[in-house]
Amino acid sequence: MTNQSIEDLLCLVEKPSRYLGTEINAVKKDLHRVELRFALAFPDLYEIGTSHFGMQILYHILNAHPDIAAERVFAPGIDMEAMLREAGLPLFSLESRQSLNSFDIIGFSLLYELNFTNVLTILDLAGIPFFAADRDDSQPMIIGGGPCTCNPEPVADFFDALVVGDGEQVIVKMADAWIQWKNERADDRSVLLEKWSGIEGVYIPSFFTPRYDDKGFQSLTPHTANFTRVKRAIVPDLDAAAFPEKPVIPYGRPVHDRLRLEISRGCTRGCRFCQAGMIYRPARERSPEKLLALSAESIAATGYEDLSLLSLSTGDYGCIVPLMQRLMLCYAREHVAVSLPSLRAGTLTPELMSLIKKVRKTGFTIAPEAGSQRLRDIINKNISEAEIITTVTDAFNLGWQVIKLYFMIGLPGETDEDIDALVALVKKLRRIKAAGGRRGKINVSVATFIPKAHTPFQWAPQMSQAVSRKTINRLRDRLKLPGIQFKWQNPEVSWLEGLWARGDRRLSRLLINAYNKGCRFDGWSDQFNYRLWQEAIEEQGLDPDFFTTRARDAGEPLPWDHIDCRVNKSFLVEEWENSQTGRLVDDCRWGKCSRCGSCDFEQIQNKTYSTVEMPFDRVTQTGVKPFAFFKKLYIYYSKQGPARHFGHLELVNIFLRALKRARITVKYSEGFHPKPKISFDDPLPVGIESQQERFVLTVPDYVRPQMIARQLNEQLPAGLSVHDCRPAPLKSKGPVDRHQTYRITLAGQQFDPEKLDEFIRRTEARLRWTNRKGKLKNIDLKSMVEKIDLINFACVEMTLATGQGKTVRPGQVLRYIFDLTEQQIKLAKIVKLATTSA
Repeated sequence: MTNQSIEDLLCLVEKPSRYLGTEINAVKKDLHRVELRFALAFPDLYEIGTSHFGMQILYHILNAHPDIAAERVFAPGIDMEAMLREAGLPLFSLESRQSLNSFDIIGFSLLYELNFTNVLTILDLAGIPFFAADRDDSQPMIIGGGPCTCNPEPVADFFDALVVGDGEQVIVKMADAWIQWKNERADDRSVLLEKWSGIEGVYIPSFFTPRYDDKGFQSLTPHTANFTRVKRAIVPDLDAAAFPEKPVIPYGRPVHDRLRLEISRGCTRGCRFCQAGMIYRPARERSPEKLLALSAESIAATGYEDLSLLSLSTGDYGCIVPLMQRLMLCYAREHVAVSLPSLRAGTLTPELMSLIKKVRKTGFTIAPEAGSQRLRDIINKNISEAEIITTVTDAFNLGWQVIKLYFMIGLPGETDEDIDALVALVKKLRRIKAAGGRRGKINVSVATFIPKAHTPFQWAPQMSQAVSRKTINRLRDRLKLPGIQFKWQNPEVSWLEGLWARGDRRLSRLLINAYNKGCRFDGWSDQFNYRLWQEAIEEQGLDPDFFTTRARDAGEPLPWDHIDCRVNKSFLVEEWENSQTGRLVDDCRWGKCSRCGSCDFEQIQNKTYSTVEMPFDRVTQTGVKPFAFFKKLYIYYSKQGPARHFGHLELVNIFLRALKRARITVKYSEGFHPKPKISFDDPLPVGIESQQERFVLTVPDYVRPQMIARQLNEQLPAGLSVHDCRPAPLKSKGPVDRHQTYRITLAGQQFDPEKLDEFIRRTEARLRWTNRKGKLKNIDLKSMVEKIDLINFACVEMTLATGQGKTVRPGQVLRYIFDLTEQQIKLAKIVKLATTSA
């Protein structure tokens, strides 16, 4: 492949809409009119990265600054990476499609250790040297943030700066410092790094030199006396923090395809294995009044039909019941479902259960973590078996049919008896019957415990792969029962994550070696290649057990000792000792202070709400009025340019959300899970444009057809345009085209007129293929191709018959008649022409 453009690549990759950058609420600025060009990079696929709430926050904050343009980039799929390399094209940002190395700052979200190879993919495709020490003033500054910066050492050498903690305020200070540095015309990057080092929460790895003693322990020697530790940045008041009221609405199928409303940050439950519960302290809640205002603005700006309350433990929110009551009152008529993704066993009160009955049910997850009460006490889980059984019983009675249980193996102090208790607990839950005698299904998920930095278990050894596999096999055999599905995380994946979670700077060259061998997307089971990692580790001469299965002494130096996450090390030591006796520690939101060190009791402290000040009569209800009369409308639209890359399901989602944003009321079906009454004609394959498509929409009688086109067009992405709206019969889908005409223009190729003449002369042309359902299809193309004309050597027009259960696509005809390759067909411009019958 040579001389390919980005547009050409989009025609060839598996999911082209990942790379369009034309989403609703995406921000596009003139890069020549801003002082700072900032690329937000997420080292995983688009579907994962667009679901990350933190990236949406930073995108909103940076683009609110008049002198900054923030654009996004994600790790390209395996197919796109290969095509970029073959075509000699650099990785580009979504919004402007500018080469990534033309930006001033590239900021990586570091959420998961097994994304680290993808960081190198992004740098490599941008032509940026991996090591910060190898980059000169012509290269972007590379920064990172996220929970992995709690132990930044394994990747520290790749970054100019790393942000520890909440990024909302830090990112603005860093950007302002960069602009000031640029305006001072100080070309020396060390001057900028010096400015950044003065910002709380910013770690400059090059300002420290690693040293290793005879036992192999890393310690860092600071270069200056005034920069020896890095204290976690924290936002004390979430009500005052920036919030993306107009988040970017992703294409395709993001893993979290809903509006996320962060109701609180931090958790003080004190689970000793949980890194998030330590590094995000204290617990800070948004006020219910703020949440109600944000939800109203965000629903209006997105058109989402699902609202998820986001926190580490949603059921712990101080006034969750009155908040839920008001949210459901607000959006009941709009068919917006409110979900609670992180309920904890023991937090389901009768009031909350009555509300959950009204919520759309998908899955219900409970994390007992351990099977025995003894082991749950060791990890300070603070839930009893009785609470787990009650919660599962309530969930089944409330209508859930599937319960997911999450357990860990290899926790400190675990014995064979604890594994036996896990099996016994699952069997007890399996016997629970809902009202009416129905039994639900139990999905059991098991993962090997991974000790993480800044937790009481940071000194614990990780279970070896051999023991982990043995334990998983034992559980799998004993839980092979009707009604139970057993899943587990690959012990090799857990082990590798543990290596990076507690590693030091010696791992940086291991990462490069593994990357050069082809390691990518290590967190994806279909891409993970443990053999390559084994080879890389052996070639580097590393002892991985030093970082994973070795028990640590509480007095030994740790690679992350210079990172102050605002939790005292003495507290972690005390909790490590408490775990060995099974001593429970209360949640300081409701019990006594645990002296962890995260609060200053002035600005930084637990902040909770117990009441909602907004009375019910001030809650605005919107949506369709009951008992309205309805009518059907034909909506005609075109799908051209970048919109040709939309699949049918994402096209339907785009229109449904555009209708909501345009405040066009749609009739819904009856039942527990109502669906909007909308019906699309036969969908086009991805890559084909159309001058005219149609769907049927059922709306209240008061909706004016002449307003729909204008209102919808204001809410549609580039390439989609509504151009007509007409009344339709209530009991008919209306006229159906019995033929469709396409114009096909080849890219840099010509049609062979002799092959066309040969086809025309034939009396029969049998086309055989196997459809997606595995059924053999056999069609005579002569009966399907009503007309085909050569407009010029690069362009043909063909009219294809449709209906009677037979359909043939233009690509099949082109392949049969002209013997075109799949790539030639994908690169061709295929346009379905408008018909007069509409």
